[in-house]
Amino acid sequence: MCAGVVAAALAVAVPGGTAVAVAPAAAPSAAHASAAPAFRLVDIPLKDGTVLKADVFTPAAGTPGADRNGHYPLIVQPASWGQNDLEYVAQGRQLAAAGYVAVTYTVRGFWGSGGQIDVAGPKDVGDISAVIDWALAHTPADRSRIGMVGLSLGGGLTLLGAAFDPRVKAVASLSGWADLTDALYSGQTRHLQAAGLLAAVQTPTGRRSPEFARTLSDLFADRDMPRVIQWAHTRSPASYVDRINAHGTAVFMANAWGDSIFNPGQMTSFYQRLTVPKRLELRPGDHATQELTSLLGLPNATWKSARQWLDHYLKGSGGARQGVELEVRSGGEHENYQNWRAVSSRTERLRLGRPDSGGVGTLGAAGGEGWWRRVAGGTDSGADGGIAELSGTLDQVIGLPPTVVVPLLPRSSAALWQSAPYAKGLQLRGTARLHTAVTASTPKGSAFAYLYDVNALGIGKLISHAPQSWSGRQAGHPFSLDVTLYPTAYDLPAGHRLALVLDTADPLYGGSTPRGSSVAFGSLADGPAELTLPVR
Repeated sequence: MCAGVVAAALAVAVPGGTAVAVAPAAAPSAAHASAAPAFRLVDIPLKDGTVLKADVFTPAAGTPGADRNGHYPLIVQPASWGQNDLEYVAQGRQLAAAGYVAVTYTVRGFWGSGGQIDVAGPKDVGDISAVIDWALAHTPADRSRIGMVGLSLGGGLTLLGAAFDPRVKAVASLSGWADLTDALYSGQTRHLQAAGLLAAVQTPTGRRSPEFARTLSDLFADRDMPRVIQWAHTRSPASYVDRINAHGTAVFMANAWGDSIFNPGQMTSFYQRLTVPKRLELRPGDHATQELTSLLGLPNATWKSARQWLDHYLKGSGGARQGVELEVRSGGEHENYQNWRAVSSRTERLRLGRPDSGGVGTLGAAGGEGWWRRVAGGTDSGADGGIAELSGTLDQVIGLPPTVVVPLLPRSSAALWQSAPYAKGLQLRGTARLHTAVTASTPKGSAFAYLYDVNALGIGKLISHAPQSWSGRQAGHPFSLDVTLYPTAYDLPAGHRLALVLDTADPLYGGSTPRGSSVAFGSLADGPAELTLPVR
């Protein structure tokens, strides 16, 4: 989904195929300062009879960047979820002024494009190549310099384009996904708010295919999940990483730390598997919020980086750098690393201690084994991952992530451990991991882990969290549970504590712990309960 404003105010209502002059965003050189890129709305027919609605910006005569035959590099932009091709009018105009042919299309099943929604399935992937074919036949596009850029659904499609069309030399995926299974079902837990938000945006803007309708129904009902997982696997760029590596496509990705639809963990894993030229940028925000101003043609750091990447690999200019760039959530500092593994220099292991009579355990060097902390199952403690689209946006804009008063969390439904204050603070960079033992009164259930920054007043700001579910367990028998929290870059202020909270329900997700059941978290001698932190 695109969490943003469609650039409708920038759109010009013209008949399909009619060329009009659009005022340039800037004058790249005096030679064509008075010329404007040409803009036209077009229909792109496909072999199956479907017609895609699209728009085309072409550079004005004399714009630098053409080869000796007058051909310019081509940028293909699939529109995002629930949006149409006019979404990228501002970017298309800027690209054409800079010497690119820019073709944006409404993905099949949405708005005026024909067909039914395929959710980046085989039909959508085939459409990418068809749009490229059309552009090469109907615009002054250079077949040896083809790139893609897209937001949300468009971001995922750009990565699939890199996998399935070797003509694509460079891509920029903005708030996209690498693993759709992880996006909908990470930790074997259904991400229901995310799925519900996508469905809500789609309902008035597109037409569901029977396959998509069944998949949504099964996901919400927790039914036939193996089929849902296979459906998502087919639509995951991570399933085709070997193809991308074989093609050598230069891959740029930008995502938000708080993306409530496509969590950043899937992107860091995918990034590490790529052997091509690659760059990953992570900033505070939620799904598609970090790119929002670019849709209006305003200055935007993410879009600037994407442009530099495309310029570098399609024009030989731009000065793009490979590696990883992080914007620290709590302070706004920017840090650059050669690769993802370099973002943390060491790990800090904190043992979970035996809870005291007040239900609070220590989080530190010593822990102890042989204890259990029981909570009511299926009850939300008030600690949760936030609200889809809203919580990450508040963190981005005013530095306010989901917040709780830690001492007031109900001990009946929340298990709590706290560290001593960190006199010098702590720089967390990367992915935290939790290991604990569990016993439950029912065969299936879910646990939710939350890591908080707690100040002297007991106010806790969410640093990271993650769900983890289980099934097929024998009631009352202990088993090990490992939870991989979502990656982050966060500076714990001097004098603040860390708090770890475990509970069994979160409105962001579809947990499987029945109400009225019980779940106990514990530490055993053969696997002490432990939180592993990535530290810079």
